[in-house]
Amino acid sequence: MGMLPSNLWRKRTRVVVEGTPYVFTEVNFVKPGKGQAFLRCRLKALTDGRTLERTYKSGEELEEANIEEAEVQFLYTDGSIWHFMNTETFEELEFNKVQTEEAIPFLLPEMKCTVLFFNGQPIAITPPTFVDLVITYCEPGIKGDTTNTPFKPATLETGSQIQVPLFVENGEKIRIDTRTSEYVERVKG
Repeated sequence: MGMLPSNLWRKRTRVVVEGTPYVFTEVNFVKPGKGQAFLRCRLKALTDGRTLERTYKSGEELEEANIEEAEVQFLYTDGSIWHFMNTETFEELEFNKVQTEEAIPFLLPEMKCTVLFFNGQPIAITPPTFVDLVITYCEPGIKGDTTNTPFKPATLETGSQIQVPLFVENGEKIRIDTRTSEYVERVKG
């Protein structure tokens, strides 16, 4: 892969820093009154989620990360290894908790996810942007409750917990944005 000059860096651009693939989560261009312009950046490691805060001079370059993606289907987990199948090659892939961490709260058997490969090695599982899951437990909403907290905790069929609006009921299916772990809407059916 080639080198990417700083004027092409954007949120979600993938680069290599010290041999590790990162994705930009923030890129802020700063033009001081005197001196050279610079970029204040926040990056997240695609391998383990570590974050870096770095400042680069305008005009610097970073290596573009050689990231490939493939669709996989979640099969099962034994609690320490998560098993997926490549939907094109039918090859079974195994991932540890760190590699699967982003997807774990939303995984159901047969769910399709994306696997990221860096230089041919699988490094991370990304869940679909939106998933529909059933609430297995939440407190009933109280009519007329106008407290400052319009949300309540709800346990999902995957075992994870998120905050939902007070009007959402136990047993309802809801849509969740996996990027933020936030409730989006109720789903009919």
